[in-house]
Amino acid sequence: MKQFTIFGVILALLVAYSSIFVVKEGERGIVIQFGKVKRTDDGATKVYEPGLQFKVPFIDSVRVLDSRIQTLDGNADRFVTSEKKDLIIDSYVKWRIEDFSKFYLSTGGSVIQAESLLKRKINNGLRSEIGARTIRDIVSGERGQVMEDALKQMARSSEIGIEVRDVRIKQINLPDEVSNSIYQRMRAERLAVAKEHRSQGQEQSEIIRANVDRRVNVLLADADKRGREMRGEGDAKAAKIYAHAYQKNPEFYKFWRSMAAYRNSFDNGGDLMVLDPNSEFFQYMKEPSQ
Repeated sequence: MKQFTIFGVILALLVAYSSIFVVKEGERGIVIQFGKVKRTDDGATKVYEPGLQFKVPFIDSVRVLDSRIQTLDGNADRFVTSEKKDLIIDSYVKWRIEDFSKFYLSTGGSVIQAESLLKRKINNGLRSEIGARTIRDIVSGERGQVMEDALKQMARSSEIGIEVRDVRIKQINLPDEVSNSIYQRMRAERLAVAKEHRSQGQEQSEIIRANVDRRVNVLLADADKRGREMRGEGDAKAAKIYAHAYQKNPEFYKFWRSMAAYRNSFDNGGDLMVLDPNSEFFQYMKEPSQ
């Protein structure tokens, strides 16, 4: 009898343990009964709020789903504009589960599966909006309108039980091959502008150098002219002085000129001169009586 009592207590504990479950904050629970989502009397999905909840033991199974707003931030995708130009657009989506029953039935409760379906729908929505606009429209002023229209399309598409709260474009880039082409073109344009500036600078340099050379030549010519004039004036003054001195003492002047001639003749280091002994050159080297 005692054994049956212990067994009954254990069985009661197991039944009680199987009858309760806990839903954490930020989560919601749904109960699967005989392979179907348990509903209320009016046909709505029975959603269990956070707290201690009860279910039918050994028959009901509980699936706990995250009810918080989640972020889908995948890889950037390629889109085509109305002008048949490619763009690489990186976006993210804020979403939450709205219909827990529909979400479970369409995705099996898998967030990965839900995000895969959602990513496909977001890309289709963005592709439709971007395909109706030019690059200038998307980049310059209509990015907000693109996101708003894509959000409206997603709001109308709730077959997987998800509510899309926000769609944002983080970054818009050109494909690498187009970016490289644009970069090379910009580089060529900058090089052409730099070459033009260098040629203009070289031209100005030649003009400045020519002006400076002309001014230098003019200054040198003026200086040479002035030097010649001063030398001429000096020579004239020296000749006048020589003439005046010669008039005062012609004999001394002849003597001084002869001494200068001797000095200049023997200054080159030579010791041989071929002259007539009776030449006037040796006039002041002879005896005074001669």
